[in-house]
Amino acid sequence: MITLHQARTLVAAAEAKADDLGIAVNIAILDGGGHLKAFSRMDGAVLGSIDVATRKATTAVLFNTRSEAIWEYCKPGAPAPGLELTNGGLAPFGGGIPLHDSRTNLVGAVGVSGGTVAQDVEIASAAVAAFIAKQETT
Repeated sequence: MITLHQARTLVAAAEAKADDLGIAVNIAILDGGGHLKAFSRMDGAVLGSIDVATRKATTAVLFNTRSEAIWEYCKPGAPAPGLELTNGGLAPFGGGIPLHDSRTNLVGAVGVSGGTVAQDVEIASAAVAAFIAKQETT
């Protein structure tokens, strides 16, 4: 289970990285059941990416993998074309990363949207790094 304190730490780390990159993003933190735990829409973040950030996190938590990994299953000619249309709509591109506790149990996910896909991945990765670092100190 991810705590509210942990979720806020993730948001703060993601916001700091986005500030470093000079962009405004939306950040969604979900718990292990796929429910929203924390959310941030930075000043100036594109409104359309609110849903995208949440869907990236949802994709990561539902499949317990990085959101971009799902593309290999749903792209044309892949084993499950159209998979992205399930579960209310998935986001099979970078920016969603699952969160695991020290015993590798899925406890949630982070989703970021508002920059380029590469920037979203970089920001989400910074949040995950902060989550891992916090676990190692407790």
